[in-house]
Amino acid sequence: MATVTKRDLVNRISNICGLTQNQVFDVIQHTLEEITNDLAKGDTVVMRNFGTFEVKVTKAKIGRNPKDPSKDVPIPPRAVVKFKPGKEMKEKVAPVLPAIQEKESN
Repeated sequence: MATVTKRDLVNRISNICGLTQNQVFDVIQHTLEEITNDLAKGDTVVMRNFGTFEVKVTKAKIGRNPKDPSKDVPIPPRAVVKFKPGKEMKEKVAPVLPAIQEKESN
């Protein structure tokens, strides 16, 4: 399994759409900025057949210091972004499971 970067996506989309890499980069960058800005306002971002991004609040909890497990470390509540994949994405990703399991067993 490979890591795909923003630059990889720009190159692929540029080749598919016939737009310059700079144009595609600008669209991707602005899209990500708008999604981030909406999430920062507490809004939910829904992209049909892709998925939903939403802000969830984690509860405060007590953790452990790995260097001194006898000491409790308070962990405050915080806002985190959760992603829930859409139906189409789930269906496309599901066949990957056997390949991942095979790779992990080697």
